[in-house]
Amino acid sequence: MTLTSPTASAPRVHDFQQRPLTPAEARVLGTLMEKARTVPDSYPLTLNSLVTGCNQKSSREPVMQLPDALVVEAIESLRQLHLVFESSGGRVTRYEHNFLRAVGVPDQSGVLLGLLMLRGPQTAGELRLNTERWYKFLDIASVDAFLEELQDRSPEKGGPLVVKLPRAPGAREQRWAHLLCGPVDFAAAAAQVGSAGGSGATEDEVIRLTRRIATLEDTVAQLQDQMRNLHEQLGLSQPGQD
Repeated sequence: MTLTSPTASAPRVHDFQQRPLTPAEARVLGTLMEKARTVPDSYPLTLNSLVTGCNQKSSREPVMQLPDALVVEAIESLRQLHLVFESSGGRVTRYEHNFLRAVGVPDQSGVLLGLLMLRGPQTAGELRLNTERWYKFLDIASVDAFLEELQDRSPEKGGPLVVKLPRAPGAREQRWAHLLCGPVDFAAAAAQVGSAGGSGATEDEVIRLTRRIATLEDTVAQLQDQMRNLHEQLGLSQPGQD
């Protein structure tokens, strides 16, 4: 297999900071980062699997419906930023991310940024629960430590990559958002949190429910990925494409 990957002339960190990502680029990049960890047997991803992962209804906020052409356009833009590269030599072209090296962050920080790209603003507690299949953080304090490091990133390293949002009315914890797509609209983020609340559930009940939902969503996503991989290996058309 021939890898069209970065070489010794890989970009400096600030090359990535020249412009923010588009929502489509962030979804493509986050999906590649997720699948590399949750379904390594299917990774790198074919275009078909990548489109399906971008548009899946579980573990995504917001849910998107990206056409193939837009995903291809996003891939090409990400390749120019050295965030994605191709794996060639097989029957089909496959894609993988180069996020950690291109942006210059440790593994744990990449996990948090990937999840924020896929699921939107979250508290440190939510991030710890939702990253369990990606990386098992020791505790919430360790999540907070990596988030604060990303927030305090120096200009020489490319500047902050996350921001801590103002506390929403009625919320006990503040949420974190990524800055890979540019500055965050605090008002819109607060409205999103407010619309999701109001159920009257206690914080412990919300955590338990979040854990159950995350487990179910991840199980469904993993089964879907395994089914797509099996169809590709057998040369069959993907479900829903007959």
